[in-house]
Amino acid sequence: MEKRMGLTELPEIPKTLEEFRYYFNEKGQLRHKVTQEPFAFNYYKNALDWNHRRYEALNHIITQHVYGLLEKECNLTRIWFPVAATEHTPRSFFYMSEGALANPATLIVLLQDRGVIRAGQWSQQAIIHDCLNSGTQIPFIKYALKEHCGVIVLNPNDNFLEIKAEDSDAVNVLVKVEDNAFPESKAEARVKKEAPQVLKKHSSSPEEHTMYIWDYFIANCAAKNVAFVTHGYGGLAFVDLLIQRTQEVELKVFAVAFIASVHNVQHQGADHEVQSWIHKHCRSWVLSSVPINRPVPFLNTDCPRVSAGTERPELAPWLCLNYIFKFLRKVLKDQKPEALSRSPIATRSFTKKNTEL
Repeated sequence: MEKRMGLTELPEIPKTLEEFRYYFNEKGQLRHKVTQEPFAFNYYKNALDWNHRRYEALNHIITQHVYGLLEKECNLTRIWFPVAATEHTPRSFFYMSEGALANPATLIVLLQDRGVIRAGQWSQQAIIHDCLNSGTQIPFIKYALKEHCGVIVLNPNDNFLEIKAEDSDAVNVLVKVEDNAFPESKAEARVKKEAPQVLKKHSSSPEEHTMYIWDYFIANCAAKNVAFVTHGYGGLAFVDLLIQRTQEVELKVFAVAFIASVHNVQHQGADHEVQSWIHKHCRSWVLSSVPINRPVPFLNTDCPRVSAGTERPELAPWLCLNYIFKFLRKVLKDQKPEALSRSPIATRSFTKKNTEL
């Protein structure tokens, strides 16, 4: 479905799925309301810029749609931070299940790749061109909740606060606040000058975001067993956390599932202790044409590596879901007397105080 655009015609970019005339069907597939066809990128003929803007608008709409699903279908709570934010502090948020910090059994932390994806997503490409199940973290969240685990969904790519052009005074105030909070690089200074964006405090990068949530939430939670499920750059962010908080992480985290991870223990400066811990507690699902979950040989491997059953990174998390939870359960059984709790103990007794941090 291609539309011609005149030289002086400036199309209005849709702001909702309704305006796009798309919807998610019962299978979670994005389809056109009239033709039932998948999303078409080349909507305007010979107008790459407008097609790209249209795609970006759809990405934003989908992000809001997924947030809604996290809150309505998964009953997750949006947690804003920094904890002691002021009126003018550019802040970010993540999602947490009821009772996550008070659950004494198991906490699952989901950490995605970097890019335009936000909390609750593995891949916008998969959401748009495949379905919600393959592109979002919702199947992982529901699986974990069914096992009576607490869940934290990180939001590592929500790094900038976008300011409308007419709110120039607000930009000046926020930039002043940020100048006092961050050592500003030349690149960041150019962003502030050329675009109405301000770095969010304690969330200027996936690594900083992950570190802050660890320090102020995960490190102090009641869970005896914490597991990370990471995708792409999320693996690198976790290894950075492990290097920076080695003793804390080693005591608290019992397993990590790397999916199509881009981490590199040597390049990131991991010492022998960290490398030894990774080899013992982690498993990496790598992109491969080898049948899923079969061992994949690598030279100088940092931990056991198995096939993700695909060479497409956007589909790897969805395909590996069941194998990842089997891995987590096995590690708990082998290393600790407690298994993934199947009793509804403590998961519904979360206090209001924690949700308002």
